Amino acid sequence: MEGQLHAPAQGAVATGAVHAKGQQHPIKLYLVVWGWLFVLSTCSYLVDYFGLHGYLRWSLILLFMVLKAGLIVAVFMHMAWERLALTYAILLPPIVVLVFVSIMVLESEYTHLLRVLFFAAPP
Repeated sequence: MEGQLHAPAQGAVATGAVHAKGQQHPIKLYLVVWGWLFVLSTCSYLVDYFGLHGYLRWSLILLFMVLKAGLIVAVFMHMAWERLALTYAILLPPIVVLVFVSIMVLESEYTHLLRVLFFAAPP
């Protein structure tokens, strides 16, 4: 009778050990991500090295920054393997903030145009 009581507990421990081992990711995945982070950082540096200016410069820098942040969040923070609800809870707020910032930028251009038109000195 005593042997039967301990058997399920040992099975649960063994199952937990297998489950923990199954969660490990291959080192190749991390090395590939580090390689991509290095390449993206090099590209970001090259934007300054080649002296790009204006919207092209900032667009490329922001693109490389977002790609690097996405890789870090997906792999090193294990978001690629999380539930969809948790992914939405973490990724959706920054996307909404970006949308609101874009709306504010458009509104600021409109406001600036109106001020130039209506408050400029008459010729």
